[in-house]
Amino acid sequence: MTRNLFLATIVVPDYDRAIEYYRDILGFTLAADTPLGGGKRWVVVKPDETNGAGLLLAKAKGDRQVQAIGNQTGGRVSFFLQTDDFDRDHALYRSRGVEFMEEPRHEDYGTVAVFRDAFGNMWDLIEPAPSV
Repeated sequence: MTRNLFLATIVVPDYDRAIEYYRDILGFTLAADTPLGGGKRWVVVKPDETNGAGLLLAKAKGDRQVQAIGNQTGGRVSFFLQTDDFDRDHALYRSRGVEFMEEPRHEDYGTVAVFRDAFGNMWDLIEPAPSV
């Protein structure tokens, strides 16, 4: 039996604003944008169009979901974006106005820096350390 994690939901205030951020700022691919009726859409963005998991962008509905925007993990890093070139992507994101919460640091597991997306979610940008 083969299993893999292919989607994680992120609650956003607006579909189009979220698409613009993840596609135009972070460079993700818009993998799906399907109307479901009643103003709902099935919107998926992926960091890499061929590999890995995607994010299902879910428009917040009701007070509880609106309050969860940007704080879906209670103030912890929510998402981990792996790169093959930390310096390239860190510089690119900074040039596009991405808010990094710290300077890059080198850990045993790789080079990493925390950034906050346009909606307040915290992410790790990480280049794993080479295998020994």
